[in-house]
Amino acid sequence: MKRINISFAFLGLLGLMAFSYRSDNPTLKIGDSIPMADVKMESTKHHQVSLKDAQGANGLLVIFSCNTCPFVLAWEDRYNGLFNEAKKHKIGMILVNSNEGRRTGDDNLEAMKQHAHDKGFHMPYVVDTNHKLADAFGAKTTPHVYLFNKEGKLAYVGAIDDNSKDKSEVTAPYLSNAIRELGNGSLTCSVAETKAVGCSIKRIKK
Repeated sequence: MKRINISFAFLGLLGLMAFSYRSDNPTLKIGDSIPMADVKMESTKHHQVSLKDAQGANGLLVIFSCNTCPFVLAWEDRYNGLFNEAKKHKIGMILVNSNEGRRTGDDNLEAMKQHAHDKGFHMPYVVDTNHKLADAFGAKTTPHVYLFNKEGKLAYVGAIDDNSKDKSEVTAPYLSNAIRELGNGSLTCSVAETKAVGCSIKRIKK
């Protein structure tokens, strides 16, 4: 356990070193509706996608992600499994890259396409131009998870689980549990909020 805590501290330091500009926009509250649901965003699959397009009959999973954050790289081997689980429960899933501060570098569309290909992503991976969606959500980190129910209301927000380093050592699969609850007909989750852990979203000053 001590080794894991040290690893998280080190990854947190890397995230702070990569810090550019943090938004003060408050994150969505449980029960809030999906913002900017109809806005089309460029995806790595050569077409535009909105949150509404990605939404399933029982809800929508939105994960703010990127190409290089150590926390994302540690957690993203779970993305396709989450997609399959969400799909089984008729919940859509979308990855959103809001790192406008790195849009000319590691988080440009071409780099995203390559990353999505290398990782075999099954879900849409889209560009959030000028981090407008992240600002509307109040998203702070990569990753930052938002799960909406079939009524389009926020039911869970926070982290994927309690161990980015080793999925075999996860003791609290927050997001998987929340997906199953919504898939089984609930509009709420027994654990609705956890702390999002990751690198800061690379915003630009406006």
